[in-house]
Formats: sequence, structure tokens, C-alpha cells
Amino acid sequence: MSTGGQHVKAFLEMLGAERGAADNTLQAYTRDLDAFLAFLDSRSRTLEKAGAKDIQAYLQSLTEDGLAAASRARRLSSVRQFFKFLSAEGIVEADPASGLSGPKRARTLPRVLSIAEVDTLIAAAQKRIDGQEGRDLFRALRFHCLIEMLYATGMRVSELVSLPRAVLRGDRRVLTIKGKGGRERLVPLNPAARDALDRYLTVSGRFDNSPWLFASKAAEGHVTRQGFAQDLKDVAVDAGLDPERVSPHVLRHAFASHLLDRGADLRAVQQLLGHADISTTEIYTHVLQERLKKLVNDHHPLAKT
Repeated sequence: MSTGGQHVKAFLEMLGAERGAADNTLQAYTRDLDAFLAFLDSRSRTLEKAGAKDIQAYLQSLTEDGLAAASRARRLSSVRQFFKFLSAEGIVEADPASGLSGPKRARTLPRVLSIAEVDTLIAAAQKRIDGQEGRDLFRALRFHCLIEMLYATGMRVSELVSLPRAVLRGDRRVLTIKGKGGRERLVPLNPAARDALDRYLTVSGRFDNSPWLFASKAAEGHVTRQGFAQDLKDVAVDAGLDPERVSPHVLRHAFASHLLDRGADLRAVQQLLGHADISTTEIYTHVLQERLKKLVNDHHPLAKT
């Protein structure tokens, strides 16, 4: 392993041990930093001798390769974090990435379903239960429970499908879940989600020995993200909705947007979504802006003159 590769390995070990970085995060850093090291090698530069001009040249090469602004910004973020680590460890004398500005990333508004569309989707999932028996009934109740819980909590789909059965201990009105970086948070279940959960549990007895709440015969031992996403698209067709507009992440967006539209506080939504930084939640401020416009238009004395 090259010296640069050894430094990357030490950096990744730090991220995993001290910051609790998830496997997907570590894999992304590995890809980004391997690409950066390969670029330096092509210029016969070492990490210890790399300067700001080398990083700028790297970013320029990414632009020429047609990489999107968001991807270039992520690559630069990886390089920044890496050099910050190298500087703190005394491996480089000065941090060449400090002060470099990256490409501006356009913050696109998330796709969101209306409340009526979500209701139609859930109703279609519930209708699939009618007349079912045996394994088909089990799968229909499991899917209905998944969709109710996703919309009720705004969980990430990876958090939802991999919920341990132990999450049911204690008060089922509030679940304690573990999110990104091992951070725990509380998510409340509304009556509809609790009812769907109770109905599902009545037929899930054959998986009582499984550590997973949504157990399945998949290799993971639980429902997969891909399987749930496909089922969601199938139900969208049943509901008369465009399946391209429906995904687990879209329902997470709907959860946040609908809460804010009904007057929820942005900080509270941040906690429920498990965002470490409020700036991530601020993508939903368009909902607040629309609500304020409506408030002024409906109630300001000069709005209708």
C-alpha cells in the first residue's frame, strides 16, 4: 500500500471510530480520495507536497470530465476533511484545502405528494389486505404497516426496514430508533400507524425468533429498501398515481412538508427527521414561505384592496 493509501486508511479508521461514520459514508470517502490520489500521482505529486493549485487543478479536471456541481462539491468536501485530518496529525505542515471555495450546488425543491395523494396511496395499500389469506395476508399487512409508519415518522427507508424487533419494548406510542452515525432519536407513532402495526403483529408470529421487526426471507433477514420501493411503485399504480413520483424518500419529504404546512416548528421537524444540521432541514422552508404568503393574502387588510 502506498503512503497516500496508508493515510487514507488511517483517516477512514478515525471516521469510523470517533465519528461513527456509516459503511456507505466510508465507501464514498474511499472512492473520492482514491480518485484524488490517482490525480496527484498523474502529476507526480505527493500528499505532503500537494498545494492549493493541485486541488484546483483536480476540480478543473472534474469539470472537464462533465461531473455535476453537486458531485464536484462532494469530492472537494472529502478532500477538505482529509487534509484537515492530515494537518491535525502533523503529516502536512499546512492545510492546502483551507479557504478553497467549491462549486455552488443548486438546492432543488424535494418532490412532494399532496395530503390527498398520500391518503389515496395508503388507502390502496389497505385495500390490498381485503380477501387475503396466509402468506399473502402477511405481506399485505406488512406493507401497509411499513407505509403507515413511514408517513407517520418520516424515517429514512434504511432505518425503517431494518428496525429491530426490540424497538417494540416499552411504550409503542414512541419508538427509539438509531439513525446516521449511531445517533438515537424518538419518533412518535400516530393512531393509524399503531393500528397498522398491531394488525401486522397478529400475523407475524412465524418470525418471532427474528431480530427484525419487518422480517423476510431476503438475505438481509428483513425487507430490503429496493423491495419496499418497488412495492410502493406498484401500489402507486393501483392508486392512479404516477409511480415515478412515488418513492420512500418522497414520503419522507411529504411527512416533513405536511408537518410544516400545518404549523410545525422547523427545529422540531429537524429532530424528527434526524438531521444533524438545521441547514439540511431548511430545504423545506419553501413550505413556510408559501404559508406566510397565504397568511398575508388571507388576513392583511391591504391584501384585497
